[in-house]
Amino acid sequence: MISEAQFKTELDLIIKNAIREDVGDGDHSSLACIPSTASGKAKLLVKDSGIIAGVAFAKQVFEYVDSSLEIETLINDGDTVKFGDVVFYVSGSSQSILKAERLVLNAMQRMSAIATKTNYYVKLLEGTKTKILDTRKTTPGIRAIEKWAVKIGGGENHRFALYDMIMLKDNHIDFAGGITKAIEKTQEYLKTANKDLKIIVEARDLNEVKIILQSPGIYRILLDNFNYEDTKKAVQLIGDQCLSESSGGITENTIRKYAECGVDFISSGALTHSIYNMDLSLKAV
Repeated sequence: MISEAQFKTELDLIIKNAIREDVGDGDHSSLACIPSTASGKAKLLVKDSGIIAGVAFAKQVFEYVDSSLEIETLINDGDTVKFGDVVFYVSGSSQSILKAERLVLNAMQRMSAIATKTNYYVKLLEGTKTKILDTRKTTPGIRAIEKWAVKIGGGENHRFALYDMIMLKDNHIDFAGGITKAIEKTQEYLKTANKDLKIIVEARDLNEVKIILQSPGIYRILLDNFNYEDTKKAVQLIGDQCLSESSGGITENTIRKYAECGVDFISSGALTHSIYNMDLSLKAV
């Protein structure tokens, strides 16, 4: 995964671009009818249930818009919330609160939905050694906060992007001329480029698992669209030579059975691409 410094940079870019997109040359609705000297207070109201996420991000947004805004936090990231709960109060310039409102809500509604779904999957895996992973199937431009939400919900982050881990999938393998050639070329590239990146290789069947295991230095084997029986066999073949990951069409109805096959990880794009925003609102007090 990327460093904390890189992650902070991503968050800064998200906030800067979102405010640019939403505010433009000014929030003319507020400028038209609210004096610049007016002060107010608003509350973040929960109108749903689940796991709250994005509180820390909201504070960063308010800080960016107006560092004089004051936040009183009642509920923290990762806490369970229900209808009627107040997560925080924000007070200060009324114009500033309104300028930040939409970004705070958009982000928190989506982050909370992701955290809630992730937490649900985590609970489905309780009692197994398997951990749930996200994927790169995220909303363009806001990947950092979506992956942050997965962590808040108790899941684990896969690679952040194309640059922080090697993942040789079917197309890489076919274009490279086969599994062994793809691995050899990758390892030579990493040596030449002086890069220390973990290597994950996708397997489409048990024979490919056996081929991958002939090459040293593999961090994890991705078992793509395997059935239960073949997953169990693959886990036995892999042993402790490297880690294992199941992926491909795994749902809440099948995730437990795949975990019981003994895989180390299960990755699911559904954590970030198939969720319904949590209903939240920012209301003047």
